[in-house]
Amino acid sequence: MSLLKAKKTKMIDLTADELKACFRANIFRRVSETADKLGLECYVVGGYVRDLFLQRPSQDIDVVVVGSGIAMAEALAKRLGHGAHVSVFRNFGTAQLKWHGLEVEFVGARRESYTHNSRKPIVEDGTLEDDQNRRDFTINAMAVCLNSARYGELVDPFGGLDDLREKTIRTPLDPDVTFIDDPLRMMRCIRFATQLGFYIDDETFLSLCRNRERISIISRERIADELNKIVLSPIPSKGFIDLDRSGLLELIFPELAALQGVETRNGRAHKDNFYHTLQVLDNISRHTDNLWLRWAALLHDIGKPVTKRWEPKAGWTFHNHNFVGEKMVPSIFRKMKLPMNEKMKYVQKLVGLHMRPIAIADDEVTDSAVRRLLFEAGDDIDDLMTLCEADITSKSLERKQRFLDNFRLVRLKLKDLEERDRIRNFQPPVDGEEIMRVFGLSPCPQIGTLKSAIKDAILDGVIPNDHDAAYAFLLKKAEKMGLQPLDRDASGK
Repeated sequence: MSLLKAKKTKMIDLTADELKACFRANIFRRVSETADKLGLECYVVGGYVRDLFLQRPSQDIDVVVVGSGIAMAEALAKRLGHGAHVSVFRNFGTAQLKWHGLEVEFVGARRESYTHNSRKPIVEDGTLEDDQNRRDFTINAMAVCLNSARYGELVDPFGGLDDLREKTIRTPLDPDVTFIDDPLRMMRCIRFATQLGFYIDDETFLSLCRNRERISIISRERIADELNKIVLSPIPSKGFIDLDRSGLLELIFPELAALQGVETRNGRAHKDNFYHTLQVLDNISRHTDNLWLRWAALLHDIGKPVTKRWEPKAGWTFHNHNFVGEKMVPSIFRKMKLPMNEKMKYVQKLVGLHMRPIAIADDEVTDSAVRRLLFEAGDDIDDLMTLCEADITSKSLERKQRFLDNFRLVRLKLKDLEERDRIRNFQPPVDGEEIMRVFGLSPCPQIGTLKSAIKDAILDGVIPNDHDAAYAFLLKKAEKMGLQPLDRDASGK
């Protein structure tokens, strides 16, 4: 059950003539002509058919050929002529055809069998029925014939169309066999349910729970890919709740699972940080499709289990959980095979800073505090403010409104100070090289002390952000430290 109302996925019913009309596009007619000439059965399958009924845009065109998919793709390319390009993957028995911006995957119909310790199947040539049997879910097992004699005919042996109407995710065959054969399908099951706002059939879900340990043979990269698709869903909390209910979450993301639970002492309880985190993720998902900003929302309180303490006067505290969480981000990204680059640093930065705007908004909004926030956040300040506004989940409407009103004041001050003081990504107008030149110094701790003093003076509003004011301040500060410029009249420029 999601924290928010599931997004409705609309479906349309198509008559046989309407379905046939959907395949009037030039590429499908050319496929039909080529298949008939080669004497091969040919079907559009999977996501394209599913999305046709769901009125979702789809460029994912997969064609199953009862015979050689490679031969079909190569013959079609010749028929299409100029602009058609085929890439052949003989080891997999597949071919990809690109033509005028379209991409079509061709594969021969096949049956599959699996060994226990691998999700890579042993593949044999098969019939359309064999191919549909190996599909992950009924809604992905529908096929539309492209041969002229049966053009536009829907082949739906497992009731995928009914499951679309009922908004249900279900496996075509025994779910235990489906998930044991390829455990990644457990992640895909939850991902499809989350993306589409569908529900997982009871038997299918119980099988998820029974077979969750099989996820151990799946690579971290494949798991991360499915997690990213869940994070980018309209209401991602639904996916994480299903991952938790099935027992998969503690296996693939134990740091997030550790946020669960409420502890009470002396009648005082803290909130359940797992459900709070999912609410923040849902909140931010209304405002952004930025994957890494959504990850920052998912990880913003990840340090709370480590920092949780009971203090008799204060109650439950999570001091410095933002800094602890910031340090946890690289290890989480590394373990999950997420990118260890600027994207990770961006998430790390937002996790470390997410308490700052809240602390400012909870007190008097001073110019000095806002300048320092702008200096540390730089170009990510707008994303940080979006994260912090999503983080306000208080049940007290009065407290929630007070924070939101103060955040508006913070945003106004940010805009004003940025225009006036140019603090965003600012570099002190007097740098270390100039300090060494003016005072005849070699690299030493005094230079860092003087640079920090100039920076603090600008951020605190003691001096404006310009060279002459900073230089004058430098001379006074250096004099107190017993330093004299080599040239008393030097401008420093």
